[in-house]
Amino acid sequence: MHDARIDQLAKQLVGYSTAVKPGEKVLIDLFDVPEQIGIALIREVRAAGGIPFVNLNSMQIHRELQREACEEQLDTFVDVGIYQMKGMDCYIAIRGGHNSNELSDVPAEKRQMVAEKTRPLMNERVNNTRWCVLRWPNPSMAQGAGMSTEAFEDFYFRVCLLDYAALQEGMTALEKRMTEAKEVHIKGEGTDLKFSIEGIPGVACGGNFNIPDGECFTAPVLDSVQGHITYNAPSIYQGTSFDQVYFEFQDGKIVKATANNTEALNEILDTDDGARFIGEFAIGFNPEIREPMRDILFDEKIAGSFHFTPGQAYEIADNSNRSAVHWDLVNIQRPDYGGGEIWFDGELLRKDGQFLPEDLQILNYPES
Repeated sequence: MHDARIDQLAKQLVGYSTAVKPGEKVLIDLFDVPEQIGIALIREVRAAGGIPFVNLNSMQIHRELQREACEEQLDTFVDVGIYQMKGMDCYIAIRGGHNSNELSDVPAEKRQMVAEKTRPLMNERVNNTRWCVLRWPNPSMAQGAGMSTEAFEDFYFRVCLLDYAALQEGMTALEKRMTEAKEVHIKGEGTDLKFSIEGIPGVACGGNFNIPDGECFTAPVLDSVQGHITYNAPSIYQGTSFDQVYFEFQDGKIVKATANNTEALNEILDTDDGARFIGEFAIGFNPEIREPMRDILFDEKIAGSFHFTPGQAYEIADNSNRSAVHWDLVNIQRPDYGGGEIWFDGELLRKDGQFLPEDLQILNYPES
């Protein structure tokens, strides 16, 4: 039996997230997902008057290609991809699959080369299309979230179909505060960071770039970050699991990095010069997402969290950092995770995951 929530999700992605207009070309990029969501998206794009195009992908195929990837192969792949992307107005990607560690046995040097070579293709998509990226529920994600498959599917659709428009007033207020702020101070267990965001705009995200969504981001002035941070949410990057990642900063640069796998962590940070500098600072506030599940698209939106991202900056909130790496590592500041504070220009903006200014309180999560 067809699940009506699939049609609702497709309608949200086409009508709200990417706001497809008549005559616009839309690339639908599908990785290991059921045909039903692809068909629903094609129908919604056509209903909006757009022109759908589809790429079908397999992570197991990508793994095999990456294991012996060569520069000539990747250069051609990127040239073809950029040519295709330049012809598109909108981009919707849905990534499924059953194994989040699928790329874990791809040699590190190959993963780094792939990341570096394919970055221009990602930049073309991010900077020149209206885009939205999301995952597709599967048993592996349910396991990571500590849920049954059915319970996770219910959670997935509840989160993805959140009424983001209802949060718009609070998101706009946070974006304005972030744009006008100069100095940020973040404190918590194992964390004491100071940095400037002066002159770099804030950007509120409410279902327009990722689903699920619920964050407001900017970037630190490149050489301004001082102090240290402990990320208390686990993460997977390039197929490798990381826990308790710890960074020390001096003049913006990560000068010390440790984790459960310190060697692999530093290999990622040594990908290029920009990988040891921060390209994004974001505050997460999706009220439906409470616990980490080693999936960045969900974890970076956790209620009461922030992420502090080594690597590439977004050009829409640019601090000039360039890197093949962009790794959204998450710190949760709710009391059950040790609490914490975020200060803007000497004003306490958020304490223990809850916003204090009245104009931001609509973004707070309900306390159980």
